[in-house]
Amino acid sequence: MSAKHTIRRELKHAAADDTQRVLERLERTCRVRGQRVTRQRRAVLQVLLAEGGALTAYELLDRLRRSGGRSTPAAVYRALEFWMDSGLVHRMDSTRSFVLCEHPEGPHPGQLLICRQCGTVIEAEDKAVSEAASRLGSRLNFTLDVGLLELTGVCALCCARGRRTQPAS
Repeated sequence: MSAKHTIRRELKHAAADDTQRVLERLERTCRVRGQRVTRQRRAVLQVLLAEGGALTAYELLDRLRRSGGRSTPAAVYRALEFWMDSGLVHRMDSTRSFVLCEHPEGPHPGQLLICRQCGTVIEAEDKAVSEAASRLGSRLNFTLDVGLLELTGVCALCCARGRRTQPAS
């Protein structure tokens, strides 16, 4: 696997011990950066890893409570803030949900492709798209926020299943 591997692709066919190894690797990364991984932070990351897709903070809270945790909304939001600051989780503004970063090596502008049918999220780093957005902003004398561009559509699997619908207006 290349150095620019992706967490979710690693886990696509992973067993529980593989998930554990990914968690340990992410925790080591945080420790090297001088960041402390608390039990709550680890639990939130573990749920996101298990989900493999986007979850709202309250969906995360529900899953944590179902597994016997005693989390609060504030604790979940603090954990998510930590993971976002660490660069391991992205917040999707359009859906108010959170998803693992597939390229946690460092800060990066990119794109999130979100299937409006099944909720699948695919992270891309297409420099041409980022540069085009930057040029558009410059041309219109508009300073764009640096971050992720969210694009919605229908994934290949939903198209193949005949679940394609017309875009929402």
